[in-house]
Amino acid sequence: MFRRCALIGLMVAVLALLAGHVSADPVPHRARLSADLQQHLSARDTGTVDVIVAGGREEISALAARYGATTRRWLDEGAVLRVSLDALDALSQDAGVAHVSGDVPVRGSMAVTDPAIGADQVWSGLKGLAGFDGTGVTVALIDSGVANLPALAGRVVASVDFTDPNGTGADQFGHGTHVAGIIAGQPMQAFPGYEGVAPGVQLVNLKVLAADGSGTVSNVIAAIDWAIANRAAYNIRIINLSLGHPVFESASDDPLCQAVQRAVASGIVVVAAAGNMGKTDDGRMVLGGIDSPGNSPYAITVGALNTKQTVIRSDDVVATYSSRGPTLYDYTLKPDVVAPGNKIVSLEAPGSAIIGEYPTLHMLGGGDAAYMQMSGTSMSAGVVSGVAALILQANPKLDPVKVKAALQLGATFLPEAGLIGCGAGSVDAATSVWIAMRGPKANDDVTIGGETVTPTGIAFWREDATTQAARIVWGNRIVWGDRIVWGDRIVWGDRIVWGDRIVWGDRIVWGDRIVWGDRIVWGDRIVWGDRIVWGDRIVWGDQSVNSEQA
Repeated sequence: MFRRCALIGLMVAVLALLAGHVSADPVPHRARLSADLQQHLSARDTGTVDVIVAGGREEISALAARYGATTRRWLDEGAVLRVSLDALDALSQDAGVAHVSGDVPVRGSMAVTDPAIGADQVWSGLKGLAGFDGTGVTVALIDSGVANLPALAGRVVASVDFTDPNGTGADQFGHGTHVAGIIAGQPMQAFPGYEGVAPGVQLVNLKVLAADGSGTVSNVIAAIDWAIANRAAYNIRIINLSLGHPVFESASDDPLCQAVQRAVASGIVVVAAAGNMGKTDDGRMVLGGIDSPGNSPYAITVGALNTKQTVIRSDDVVATYSSRGPTLYDYTLKPDVVAPGNKIVSLEAPGSAIIGEYPTLHMLGGGDAAYMQMSGTSMSAGVVSGVAALILQANPKLDPVKVKAALQLGATFLPEAGLIGCGAGSVDAATSVWIAMRGPKANDDVTIGGETVTPTGIAFWREDATTQAARIVWGNRIVWGDRIVWGDRIVWGDRIVWGDRIVWGDRIVWGDRIVWGDRIVWGDRIVWGDRIVWGDRIVWGDQSVNSEQA
């Protein structure tokens, strides 16, 4: 009897499971939406929104017709669609759509120097070797345009205006010209000392920001793809992105980060500003404020250094406004390095909107020989693009991973800022160029401003941000350019062992500082996922509460 009842019970259970299986509704498809689009849907907003969808032209044209969308712009690997917010929800449930991002605004990261980073030593020649000034290297400057100034005469070899099909690439805003001067400005007899970090480089001017300093993600993506397509024609080795927007999604979904990945895969070094979200309006430090595309593991992300207007490096600190890591969503260790970015004097575009609104930024000169002062990680990115050009002239065979390694291995760590504040440390052009020529083992001390500067000797990147060909280590041998160096330094993908410093995967131990996955312990400060704890306060998004209330 017991066995019979048990059998009946088992049959009932199986029938119940089968019934549940048959009657259960299939899980509806939902594409991944960037945070800005999610907010639109949650708020039940009305009107239209521009979105970026990946796919082929036939596929996207069918989507546009299906949901009443207008194709605003074709991209190399997708398109910008203008869609009603009512239709956006339906579009996100289409089985053929995996991910949708907003075509959000981007802005320049606004807020030297050459002797402070040892660039002057690189120009004059290191240890008896020939000097380097970036000759033979082209930097694609994706910004607000470049003014036609004597200090940039002969530097700009091409201009494309992505804000206006009939535009000339002129700079009405003033940001791009200032960054161009930081990278490639020529020494002027009337105002010596304000030349760029790599005055021998050529520039390709790709204008994506309008006269008010704003632009769209799709403009920037189109400019990056143009640089990739024309890299051979102009020998484009570096892209400078002194702009960005808040992070709304994982870098693996972000179409701007995907464009950066394509550029690096094509052999172009991409330098991006970290952003200027290092503190709240009332002065409290913020973590996780890295902008896109600086959150890309493929970009060399640069934070801002305050040099206190001195050549010596011992008084340098990370600027309070400079965005700190880790990145939102992915918890990638950023920035990669820091460079001078506070009160940088460089070229002023005549009649630009910036100087019109803030005339006190004007420093000296006038007309087409004027200079102004600006601060921000935009300026720092320009400095590092210049140093990268010096590195690539010294060793043209280095790929983007090795250029990043040379920058980081030659940098000087700032213990007070830590890894999430300064990355590998403050850029040292002299040491990084020497490493580029002689390999990672060649990291002797240099003298800057009368002080001996010792490189930290650490580099890091994520394993998925490299390729087999790009790794600088094979077994226990370090391959550098066309040479093999056998040393005591081991770098493999995202694993680093260096003396008493360890980076292994997403775990970092540095003295009494620890990063472990998405958890950060730093003294009495903790970051956990998208929650930030600093001292006894918690910052969650744009809200702050006492930790006792949380």
